[in-house]
Amino acid sequence: GFLLTFLKSRPTRQRLKQQGILKERVFGCDLGEHLLNSGLDVPQVLQSCSEFVEVHGIVDGIYRLSGISSNVQKLRHEFDSGHNPDLTRVTYLQDIHCVGSLCKLYFRELPNPLLTFQLYPHFAEAVSEGSDSVRLLKVHKVIQQLPPPHYRTLHYLLHHLSTMASYSKMTGMHVRNLAIV
Repeated sequence: GFLLTFLKSRPTRQRLKQQGILKERVFGCDLGEHLLNSGLDVPQVLQSCSEFVEVHGIVDGIYRLSGISSNVQKLRHEFDSGHNPDLTRVTYLQDIHCVGSLCKLYFRELPNPLLTFQLYPHFAEAVSEGSDSVRLLKVHKVIQQLPPPHYRTLHYLLHHLSTMASYSKMTGMHVRNLAIV
């Protein structure tokens, strides 16, 4: 009797979230699910990191050089705990590359990548087309098929990378270098 009563009285996941007891992880969480739970259009990690990098990260090798691992893990833990860390703390300003590393880590840990496993064969086919104009058209067509959370995030990311490419003389990160990272 007692065990059954105990199990039935267990609060739902939604109730635990409302009470602040259960927090959704950020890293390693499905992009669509994360954005639905957070109510955001794009991941806070991407927004915070890109805004910080555009102001403070115009340095040689941004996104190519790695940050100090312990700083990356500290930041990851803060985001996973539901906080939006102050990236302008001295620790992070002295290790600007840890913010770029964190952003890359976020995308690496997505269970379904930004361009999705489902559309991968279509992207592979599109990029193997002959001329640049046909390739561009086909890639654009595949991008249009992305789920809305993935599309919005890709749009935001590409806008950020385009901004960073405009600083290539100072960062050494030209379009080709940014495409690799």
